Amino acid sequence: MSTLEQETETEAEPEAEAEPSPQESRMDAKRARAEAQERERQAREEVIDADESVTLKVFRYDPEVEGKEEPRFDDFTVPFHKGMTVLDALIYARDHYDSSLTFRHSCRQAVCGSDALFVNGQQRLGCKTQVADLDDPVRIEPLPHQDVVKDLVVDMEHFYEQMHAVEPYFDPEELPEGEYEEQRQSPENREKIKMSTRCIWCGACMSSCNIAAGDNKYLGPAAINNAYRFAMDEREGEARKEDRMRIVEQEHGVWRCQTQFSCTEVCPKDIPLTEHIQELKREAVKSNLKFW
Repeated sequence: MSTLEQETETEAEPEAEAEPSPQESRMDAKRARAEAQERERQAREEVIDADESVTLKVFRYDPEVEGKEEPRFDDFTVPFHKGMTVLDALIYARDHYDSSLTFRHSCRQAVCGSDALFVNGQQRLGCKTQVADLDDPVRIEPLPHQDVVKDLVVDMEHFYEQMHAVEPYFDPEELPEGEYEEQRQSPENREKIKMSTRCIWCGACMSSCNIAAGDNKYLGPAAINNAYRFAMDEREGEARKEDRMRIVEQEHGVWRCQTQFSCTEVCPKDIPLTEHIQELKREAVKSNLKFW
């Protein structure tokens, strides 16, 4: 018999991981409960030791967990410190009180747009909103006019579909001649579209829009701003601009805007959304004027 065959015969079969016994499962669950209780106790002590605290009234909803299918508000008392944001307070509540508390966040620099919330009756970015600027208790809800997935998380799929519906990409008629030649843009034109490029796709404007709330097909302020960014860029080809204008001129486009300025008021990047919509309306009128 060869050495290889001998080694093969003597190799032991790997043992399958044993399933935890019912007693071990109960002990694990007991330890998890004890750890959660200890975190909550420490959180209460920190609140007592803190000079100031703030109460969060947080919207809760979980359609997949029995007993939590009905929307409700949970209260969390959080120790306050200078510079604390709403996102900081939510993270504290999740880490010290209830690890199932669900919300989106990423960059914490008001760039990703993932933590848009409805705070004390207004759309705001959690990472940008200072707790010190808010009335206590701080009421935190998911963005209105959106389907709630869980707690403070809303379904953004429809919003993204509207953003892509305006075909936000260039299709210039002429390309630079040289291989390394740039697609040049004048400083004046760059200044004109600069604010429109600041959009972070947070959805706050769409959530604040009464028209979008009643018309699910309305493109919405963010998508129209997206169209503005390309339509007003001098590098855009004329034929492509006409196609884009046809998209925003349709029944559920710019003409649905009633100039309420709610989108402009809540935009965390201070984009003059309503002005951009009105300018596209003027462009639509000019493009359809016929002179005989």
